[in-house]
Order: sequence, then C-alpha cells, then structure tokens
Amino acid sequence: MKKTRITPELIEQTIQFHGHICPGLAMGIRASELALETVGHNDDGGVVAVVEADMCAVDAIQFITGCTFGKGNLVHLDYGKIAFSFFSRSEDKSLRIVLIPSVMEKIQSETEDCSMGKKLWQKQFDYIINAGIDDIFKKTTVQRSIPRSAKSMATHICEICREGVMESRVRLYDNNTLCIRCFESVEQKN
Repeated sequence: MKKTRITPELIEQTIQFHGHICPGLAMGIRASELALETVGHNDDGGVVAVVEADMCAVDAIQFITGCTFGKGNLVHLDYGKIAFSFFSRSEDKSLRIVLIPSVMEKIQSETEDCSMGKKLWQKQFDYIINAGIDDIFKKTTVQRSIPRSAKSMATHICEICREGVMESRVRLYDNNTLCIRCFESVEQKN
C-alpha cells in the first residue's frame, strides 16, 4: 500500500475548512485517504468522487482530493448512504467504500449522552482517525460507470419565472420551457 498523504497538518487544514471537528469529517478524511492511495489526487489525472449523502464527510473529500461540484468531478447522489466511490479518468482504477454499520451504531449510541458535547465529537473523531481502515470501511466493487465529464450547456429562460436554466434541467409543459421549480408548481395543480 502506498504511503498516505494525510498528515496532521492536512487534517488541521481540513478541520479549518469545514469549521469544526465531528465524526462525519473524520469519515471523509479516512475516505479521502483511501482515495489518494487507490486512485490518486485530482491533480494526478482527473479523479471523480461520487458521494451518496450530503454530510460533513463531503467537505473533507472535496478539500483533500481536489474534487469539487464546480469542476463537475464531485457528484452527489442523494441515497442517504455513507458510501463513497472514486474513479480515475486517466487510469482504470476505481474504489467504492461504505461505512461499516457498527461504526455508526457506536457513534449513535454514544451520542444519546448529550452531556459530553464537543468532547464527545472529539472522542468520536479521534476514534475514526486512529482506527484501522478495515475497521471502519468495507471496500466494495463500483457498481456504476465513471460519470461523464462536465459539459457546458445552453441556458434557456423559464417562461414563468424568467430565470435562466441550463438545458439539461429544462422541463417542457404544455409547450412551455420551464425550470424544475416552476414545472413542479404547475404540475401539482393538475
């Protein structure tokens, strides 16, 4: 296994980027560690991260791997799973990792005692940062193909709100070009 690029300094910078210590951030740091070891950093040749929940871990993944929503190489699939997939566009490498349920059960059972507050989050953060990687994540096969690269698209004007909407998100309703919000509001009325 390659030597990880996660240093105490990088951990501290990640905490500063995110704004606080929490177990979710630690999960993202450790997921990023595996990504760097397996598929590399975005600077090394086009890494794509697919995250299956909107949680603190995503900030760590973004900060450490260099994958961002703006570059189109950080993809959010709202499945509510603590699962992350990483792909290299330049090499045939991919990785999917899923948090082992007992880790989350341990964190949730500890959280019931709210009296510890920030000390508890620090304890959980330290546990995840220092645990063996195979004790917190299960590696699985990637069950999807690498997401396509970001593409510039035409902007259309919604005929109700008059705001611009990218072509891939346009909805047609009664021969009118609508944004998703306006489409949902007229569709609910029928």
